[in-house]
Amino acid sequence: MELVEHHHKHLTVKRQCELLSVNRSSTYRKPKVTGPDEETLKIMHKIDAIHTAHPTFGYRKITDLLCKDALINHKRVYRLMKAMDIITIYPKPNLSKRYHAQYVKPYLLRNLKIVRPNQVWGVDITYCKMEKGFMYLFVIIDWYSRYIVDYELSSTLEKGFVMTCLKRAFNRLKPEIMNSDQGSHFTNPDYIKLLEENGIRVSMDGKGQALDNVRTERFFRSIKYDDIYINDYHNPRELRKGINEYMIMYNTYRPHDSLGGDVPINVYYGRSSAEVA
Repeated sequence: MELVEHHHKHLTVKRQCELLSVNRSSTYRKPKVTGPDEETLKIMHKIDAIHTAHPTFGYRKITDLLCKDALINHKRVYRLMKAMDIITIYPKPNLSKRYHAQYVKPYLLRNLKIVRPNQVWGVDITYCKMEKGFMYLFVIIDWYSRYIVDYELSSTLEKGFVMTCLKRAFNRLKPEIMNSDQGSHFTNPDYIKLLEENGIRVSMDGKGQALDNVRTERFFRSIKYDDIYINDYHNPRELRKGINEYMIMYNTYRPHDSLGGDVPINVYYGRSSAEVA
């Protein structure tokens, strides 16, 4: 607990320090933030790999797999998955009660034909491992073209990096519908207000809709298998550089079967491969 109030109405910081007999400079020191130890990081990386390969596995099944290498209990795995923002993909009863129920929106994409760019964007967050830590990646993907509209990396799960990325994207283009899961980053008043102020309809995966956000989930598997897992980045700088390069490759070079062998940037901007060549 802090003894000194930096914005006290009547007492300056200097005067409070005099009254408390404490050094003024010490009141500006921030507590050292410590991350998970090396053993915990290894477990988190393994959890991420298992979830990426088997997104329908719950924490109990993941625990059983982890116990083949080392003893670990269900409660610890559950806590780590929650800290990593990993949500198992399967029908879950009363899903909306886990977050802010008043901000949960209906799923708008059932039987909807997605026929043009910027009709539907999907958003989600995933855990990205590094050799000595981890970061979180937020992406915005256009469902029609599979084009990555924008993305942002963060060392924490605070909602600021999500809002920053969305605002930057909306300065260029806006979708008609934005789809997400019912995670806490998307069931909060700031997120809902931002979308509604920009005239965007809000859609969220519903109970029993295991594959509602399948395009985004597939992208996360691609970036992890094609880049993050094989490169084993050492630090945030390397991870950012690698992801930046992957995003360019994914949008402009990597062909998609679902796009008839074309690349997302051409489909998103309405160009053909012949025109670009």
